[in-house]
Amino acid sequence: MSPAEEEKSLPLPERWPRASKFALSACAAAVAELVTFPLDLTKTRLQVQGEAAVGRGGAARGRPAPQRGMLRTAAGIVHEEGLLQLWQGATPAIYRHIVYSGVRMVAYEHLRDSVLGRAEDESFPFWKAVVGGMSAGAIGQFFASPADLVKVQMQMEGKRKLEGKPLRFRGVHHAFMKILSDGGIRGLWAGWVPNVQRAALVNMGDLTTYDSVKHFLLLNTPLVDNSVTHSVASACSGLVAAVLGTPADVVKTRIMNQPRDCQGRGLLYKSSMDCLIQTVQGEGFMSLYKGFVPTWMRMAPWSLVFWLTYEQIRRICGVSSF
Repeated sequence: MSPAEEEKSLPLPERWPRASKFALSACAAAVAELVTFPLDLTKTRLQVQGEAAVGRGGAARGRPAPQRGMLRTAAGIVHEEGLLQLWQGATPAIYRHIVYSGVRMVAYEHLRDSVLGRAEDESFPFWKAVVGGMSAGAIGQFFASPADLVKVQMQMEGKRKLEGKPLRFRGVHHAFMKILSDGGIRGLWAGWVPNVQRAALVNMGDLTTYDSVKHFLLLNTPLVDNSVTHSVASACSGLVAAVLGTPADVVKTRIMNQPRDCQGRGLLYKSSMDCLIQTVQGEGFMSLYKGFVPTWMRMAPWSLVFWLTYEQIRRICGVSSF
């Protein structure tokens, strides 16, 4: 049998390992996103509470809007907008994860196995895991930033309708085209800096923690590579990711949701640092953790669903464990 024939006879994951891992991670992320998306919408609405009432330097713009907690925000969305509105923006969110999760997972494994390298005992040193996780997250999020921008802005459409403001978008495609028309290519990457910063922190919590905890358990406890180990590692990764990522997520959400001029420049914040300063001055430091509970409550099940699904479909498709 010739080398070409031998290659064709190999299973698909062995012929195109990176493409296979990209597809599998995208599928797992889509499942996790659909299951937990209502919590993401609730988190986004919580994070923009208060910004309309606070001007530059912390000065009040007008009568503050009533503040709601997580449960009241979610219940309010269902009561005022309808149950299905809890999934408003889910389509661009899935588009985003096809790019984001696919790229970050492939990039992390490539960095771990081929660039940074494992130790002799097959462990992956923690500092290398941090570098790999942050780098993979940043790369993945940069490419996925336009879809994330559309997702955030579409999540706010229901709120605009209740406030009597005209809706900005008729759908996902219209949102992409309108943002492109109003701000050009630059407009599609509005807020990419805090977006990438957040992704780096989140993946230091998610990828780094999951990989480190999983392999620590396998090397130092009687646990084997099964769903129990995956569940413990994913629970740890979800908590750490929420703690590290929430402040950057608040800044990212506000940057991406702000109105823009014809050149794509924000009208409320000059930069992510300006947004950070205004938020802390106007609403206090803990405002950076607005939406932490739904963020964590979403990241925990998201991580659980994603990692369990990802590990299982890798096994079913004949790809080695992560």
